[in-house]
Order: sequence, then C-alpha cells, then structure tokens
Amino acid sequence: MTFNFGLIGIGAAFAISAFGSALGTGVAAQAAVGAWKRAYLQNRQASFLLVAFTGFPLSQTFYGLILMNSLVGALNMLDGGALLGIGLFGGMAIGASAYLQGKAAAGACDAFGETGKGFANYVLVLGIIESVALLAMVFLMNVIGAITA
Repeated sequence: MTFNFGLIGIGAAFAISAFGSALGTGVAAQAAVGAWKRAYLQNRQASFLLVAFTGFPLSQTFYGLILMNSLVGALNMLDGGALLGIGLFGGMAIGASAYLQGKAAAGACDAFGETGKGFANYVLVLGIIESVALLAMVFLMNVIGAITA
C-alpha cells in the first residue's frame, strides 16, 4: 500500500486555517486586554465590544473546515496532487487571512479602546480582510467541482 500525499492536503486545509485563526485571535486578544487595562487605569468604562474584534479571525477556521469537507467529499475523484495542492494552498490563504485580520483587529482594539469611536469603520475593514478567506474557499470549491464534474 502506498501513502496518498493528498491526505496531507485534506488535513492541511483545516489545520493551517485553524493555525491562522489561533494566531489572529491571540494577537487581537492581547490588544483587547491592553486596551481594557488602559481603561481601568484611567477609571473609564472598558468596552465589551473589543471581544467582537478579538473573535473576527475565528470564522476562517470554519472556512477551512468547509474546504476540508469538500476535499473529503471528492476524495475518490481527485488525484493526490490536486488534494495536496488545494488543501495546502487553500489552508495557507485562509490562515494568512485570519492572522492578518487578527493584526488589524489588534489595531482596531487599540483605536476603539482609546477613543470609543469608529466601531463600524473597523468592522468594515476587518470584513474586507475576511473576504480574502471567503473568496479562496469559494473559488477552490469551484475548482473541486470543475475537476470532479
């Protein structure tokens, strides 16, 4: 029995996406905690809305899971190279989006924590970064569908 390297791609679609989400939420959470500390030191109200910024990169884990499930569904119709490439590079695109979204969310935590203003603007910017992961997932699922059709 030979090892199917495509199986690595299936796992990579989810694992790399989740890795990026972990990094992104970690960076954003550090900034939220720092903003809360500043608020407490200044005897100001600490905004709970910073939790929303912290959680933004989590959605990319779900995109990786959806991509992984699409690869599992096409397991018998795709060769190992296609599985490996789609899973590995898809996971990297989704994970990078999550990490960089977390860095932007950290900036949003800092700015909103300091001023209490601009929440909608920060959400819009984070949504633009989110679209990179969403587009990568959708386009790669279309590739899977085109190859298996």
